[in-house]
Amino acid sequence: MKSRSVLLAATLLMVAGGLTGAAAERPNVLFIAVDDLRPELGCYGAEHIQSPRIDQLARQGTVFLRAYCQQAVCSPSRTSLMTGLRPDSTKVYDLNTHFRTHVPDVVTLGQHFKQQGYFCTSMGKIYHGGFDDRPTWSEPARRPSAGAGYVTEANQQLIARRRRDAQQRGLKGQALSRASRGTATEMADVPDNAYTDGAVAELGVETLRELSGREQPFFLAVGFLKPHLPFNAPRRYWDLYDAQAIPLAANPFPPHGVTPFSLTTSGEIRVYEGIPAQGDIPPDMARQLKHAYYACVSFTDANVGKLLDELDRLRLAENTIVVLWGDHGWKLGEHGAWCKHSNFENDANAPLIIRSPGQRAPGGKTRALVEFVDIYPTLCDLARLPKPEHLEGTSAAPLLDDPDRTWKPAAFSQYPRGKIMGYSMKTDRYRYTAWKDTPTGAVMARELYDHQTDPAENTNLAGQPEHQQLVARLHVQLDAGWKAGQLPPR
Repeated sequence: MKSRSVLLAATLLMVAGGLTGAAAERPNVLFIAVDDLRPELGCYGAEHIQSPRIDQLARQGTVFLRAYCQQAVCSPSRTSLMTGLRPDSTKVYDLNTHFRTHVPDVVTLGQHFKQQGYFCTSMGKIYHGGFDDRPTWSEPARRPSAGAGYVTEANQQLIARRRRDAQQRGLKGQALSRASRGTATEMADVPDNAYTDGAVAELGVETLRELSGREQPFFLAVGFLKPHLPFNAPRRYWDLYDAQAIPLAANPFPPHGVTPFSLTTSGEIRVYEGIPAQGDIPPDMARQLKHAYYACVSFTDANVGKLLDELDRLRLAENTIVVLWGDHGWKLGEHGAWCKHSNFENDANAPLIIRSPGQRAPGGKTRALVEFVDIYPTLCDLARLPKPEHLEGTSAAPLLDDPDRTWKPAAFSQYPRGKIMGYSMKTDRYRYTAWKDTPTGAVMARELYDHQTDPAENTNLAGQPEHQQLVARLHVQLDAGWKAGQLPPR
């Protein structure tokens, strides 16, 4: 283990802006990814959510209230974060394309840290699904020896039966997988490590102990699956909530003036046993799903806490950057929809919390507009590493010292609908989206939501005559692209 005296020496070398250059020990990085976590946490003002460990991290670091993913689905979002490139640069818009198909030589976040002398390792979900990236890491991804997605015998039998029936119908590949799901929720009276995420947390703790004995600084990436479907968690986390007190979505209807491209069919959740194949999800079922989602959030919170406790026990916390992010938002019945896969605020806005040694304003909350492509350059600055030239984001490191400073005027997201691409821009007050025909660039539909008067995005103003001048101005800004979102000249 790194000696306490070494860490004390590093602490003494801190200056107002953080650790000084080569004389100070380089900080470690604990990089925590959470799947499908919307910013509905205590530290984001959701007092009904039990998230004490993430809230504790927030009190020690900086909460980014308005952080936005580049595309609200797992692989494109994670790819943009790990490469520092937007989806139009990586050409990753779906779950089946690996970024090295189109940008084979890009240096990823972990790869860059590795090239700068860090030992980089991962476990759990960092890239999407079966996609990993060997150049990113110093070793192959670590895998827990225990843990499962479903633990009840009833669900295991159900999955076996549904899979057998699907195979008899000749289904293969993704179609077979979708037809072989169990229930959308599971509650079991089991220890945390019976489920995959609990086992990943234990492996993370073990890995921290091992890494603390290395001379190299480390970049440890830990990816938790929950609250991704199915919403399965130990009973103790369900018991934190009164199911009957959980309110349903306040706007279970499409926005007035919705475009043909705005909404989805919530197909991701409909493959689970008992979920209606189409139409509205009944209120009792919707409340159960929200209860299960909240339980999974608290389950993940506890697993995050185990990692933070071990950092403290090993006396590494004062020299470790911790970044926690959810890969995109999620709908829980808003607009009559579930899951992600759209450009709405519910989908694009995601949690981001960073704690860094030496930051001047711990416990701060910033309303600055930041994007997931900003995380790569931010971590480079916080670790005092050079930034690769290919990065398309802006370092948000200054916001850790001054959360209220003037920042860039827009954040950009996108989502495809076949050959139609929805380009969406979040400004301080508005969300403007243009749905463009990819081959021709022709605008097929527009959306405009005024977050000052309509934060839930229930009325599309784009077609109203009195807003045409505003639409034209925002469209020019959108077409200027992400470069218009950079910091203003000083």
